[in-house]
Amino acid sequence: MKELFTRPSFLQKVEFWAATVIFVFSLFYLNTGNANSNVHLFKKEGVPFDYYRNFIFPEIVQYVVLYLTFLFLNFKVIPRLIEKENLVLNIFWVVLTFLATGVVLGITNTYLQRYVLSRFELEEDGYYLIFQNSFSRAFALLLMLGLYVFVKFASLYILANSETLQNRYKVLTRDTLTAIIAWMVSMFLLVIIDADGELILTWGLIGPFGILFYSFSFYRLLPNSLGKKRPFISYVGKSFVWLAVSFFPLTIFMIVVSDSEEDALGFAAGNALFQLFVTVPLCWMLYKRHIQGNEEVQVLQKELGRSNAKLDFLRSQINPHFLFNTLNTLYGTALQENSERTAQGIQMLGDIMRFMLHENHQHKILLSREIDYMRNYIALQSLRTSYSPEISIHTNIENVLSERFIAPMLLIPFVENAFKHGISLKQKSWIKVSLHMEDTKLYFNVYNSKHPKPALDPEEGKSGVGLENVKQRLSLLYDNKHELVIRETIEEYFVHLTLQL
Repeated sequence: MKELFTRPSFLQKVEFWAATVIFVFSLFYLNTGNANSNVHLFKKEGVPFDYYRNFIFPEIVQYVVLYLTFLFLNFKVIPRLIEKENLVLNIFWVVLTFLATGVVLGITNTYLQRYVLSRFELEEDGYYLIFQNSFSRAFALLLMLGLYVFVKFASLYILANSETLQNRYKVLTRDTLTAIIAWMVSMFLLVIIDADGELILTWGLIGPFGILFYSFSFYRLLPNSLGKKRPFISYVGKSFVWLAVSFFPLTIFMIVVSDSEEDALGFAAGNALFQLFVTVPLCWMLYKRHIQGNEEVQVLQKELGRSNAKLDFLRSQINPHFLFNTLNTLYGTALQENSERTAQGIQMLGDIMRFMLHENHQHKILLSREIDYMRNYIALQSLRTSYSPEISIHTNIENVLSERFIAPMLLIPFVENAFKHGISLKQKSWIKVSLHMEDTKLYFNVYNSKHPKPALDPEEGKSGVGLENVKQRLSLLYDNKHELVIRETIEEYFVHLTLQL
């Protein structure tokens, strides 16, 4: 959770822009007719009203102060308080911000509510009431901000630890956690918009009751009903019985809370109807979706198991130690027979195989290892073309000293493609490969000749799976961090890749 404060996050950006949009729309709202509701109060008290002095300017000042207060507390002070960083200083900032907001609201309200002063014999009493209400409003806004922070971090905690919570408490499915978050957010919005107290109380109890009933249905009522001849009717019948059983305890509880038998009965009846016609069908649909999802997971697990078994079988057919021992034997034999080129080729082939077996499966490797692999590949390919004067292979590959990491097998497909389509033993051919780093940017170019494929070429009609694969990997692994340019003519093929590492 500390990362939420040490670096800008998506949530913080959403919060900033949401607050900014609300602030801008509030300023636009000042120009509507509904915003001038205080005019009649000035007229009723016989106090002169000035549109700018007693409305526009004070309102703008209040909106600006509230907007800046939210940004300051939400993004600077509260995160440090949660991390227990400089507690005394940050508590001081909270108190100072509260006092400053109360003072600004008090001063601006003396203009917005100037009609209040005419109700008192002494203006000091009117000012005292205005400032008292202003500080009360500032305190209420601070409490609402605290509620918002609680809802936000409770939701983040639930989402971040959803798997742990589900493993520890089987009742807490992902749907249950989502419902809890939705209920907390909806309660916060009802408080923010100053909704009717009965509505807040009703939803404050119906929401948790519905979540509990969903959990009970998910692990008790629904599994017991699926084995019946008519599972849905059986489930609805059992739900009706349990709702009827809970009706009287819930009524007694509401009598204690609301101190009104009539309101308590109305609430209990409304809750039963809501659960019966909303929660019960919703639970049925979500449970059916859950079963279908489990069946699909089981099928995928079986297929994955079969694929892993096949992969293990294929791996068992290749003994790396045997291959490397054989290559070492051939390497030694070539040296004894003074076949240095053959020995060199065997050594490079061994290095390539080690890379493919041991490093190619990793998520990221050192860029220097990828470059070594590419150099070995080019050198090995050059052995078979070195006798042809019509073939020219030039490389300008810089050594990378810094510890930069890259996804494996991102560069080599372009080189393989160049040798595959750019070399002809009968025609003049060339390949040019260059690579260099500038700070954190990698610049990679492959330039090669291109020759028409023979009529009976087995590769004719194939789309180049290697290049398509590397394009997809670049999009997935380096989204917005790479630029790939490919130009192709009848005789030439050019690739330019810029990669942010």
